[in-house]
Amino acid sequence: MPDFFSPNRPPKRVLVIKLRHHGDVLLTSPVFTVLKKNWPDVEVDALVYDDTQAMLTSHPSINQVHTIGRNWRKQGFIKQLTLYRALLNTLKARDYDVLINLTEHWHGARLARRLKPRVSVGFKPDKRSGLARRRWVKSFTTLYPAIQDNSRHMVEVNLDALRHIGIHPQTAEDKHTLFVPGEEAEASIAQKLADFGVAANSYVLVHPTSRWMFKAWTLDKLAATIDTLSARGLPIILSAAPSKEESEYMDGLRALLTQPYHDLSGKLNLKELGALMKHARLYFGVDSMPMHLSSAVGTPTVAIFGPTGAIKWAPWGVQYRVITAGFTCQPCGKAGCGDSHVSDCITAITPQQVLSAIDTLLLENPA
Repeated sequence: MPDFFSPNRPPKRVLVIKLRHHGDVLLTSPVFTVLKKNWPDVEVDALVYDDTQAMLTSHPSINQVHTIGRNWRKQGFIKQLTLYRALLNTLKARDYDVLINLTEHWHGARLARRLKPRVSVGFKPDKRSGLARRRWVKSFTTLYPAIQDNSRHMVEVNLDALRHIGIHPQTAEDKHTLFVPGEEAEASIAQKLADFGVAANSYVLVHPTSRWMFKAWTLDKLAATIDTLSARGLPIILSAAPSKEESEYMDGLRALLTQPYHDLSGKLNLKELGALMKHARLYFGVDSMPMHLSSAVGTPTVAIFGPTGAIKWAPWGVQYRVITAGFTCQPCGKAGCGDSHVSDCITAITPQQVLSAIDTLLLENPA
């Protein structure tokens, strides 16, 4: 282990970079926990896209969350350059000793060269060659093997960047994902539950949509499952993002439901969604960011998986059941069979399979 990491020479500040989507950012949350546990006096910052910052704000191990605009390029070259220089100056002022880059984006490599930390960590560039590969490799002081297949959970892959430089989780709890809704979101959800007349830890939260709608289950089977649960007397709360595609799907679902339910689809921000999940007895949905959010607030989770890898992206750190059709071609990573946006491995799943998984977790988690 380098002398820099000895107890006599701990770092003062660390920057962790993850420029991906919401779920990807949330799955980095254990990295901050482990860094702070190993180096209690260090200041740990994050750099993420601006639309994903809510996934990490209020994390107790994070000092500052910096952001890059996902759409900076659309504002023109001069504006983009101005914004990037301002960010660079802010990051330089923090004087980082360590930079951990958990993304394939070139921003991480550029910042490693510009900020010049004592130690900079990036993944080995399996998909790059020639000049691009050499430039990437020279940007970092050390490279870790970021596993790309379905053999290892993404939380563990992220933590491998720390393991490679001698920083290890000390307990299983250190590896749990974490999301902090905050007092405002908690109060908002408490009021909504009171308005519904629904008690905390009594309801099943169903979030059946994803930004990738080829992961969604068929409407008739979903409606039959929800109706069965509601007919048993279980309070059902629906949620979904306000996007056009997800809204249309939820309209189709509502038209099929015959039993009582409550609906907060398109009415919650990310912090409120996390608070709603936190107080659910059980979460049911598909492989998506909300599934990871449910895990991060400690709620038992049932999730349908199709084209994506259930080992790499399964719920993490909670009681869960993953439902798959067991096709030999899973996971294919395609947007539906033949990129048709319809996945046979999802449509083949039955309400009986889902209800069996839900019943098992309900028995293990009485209200």
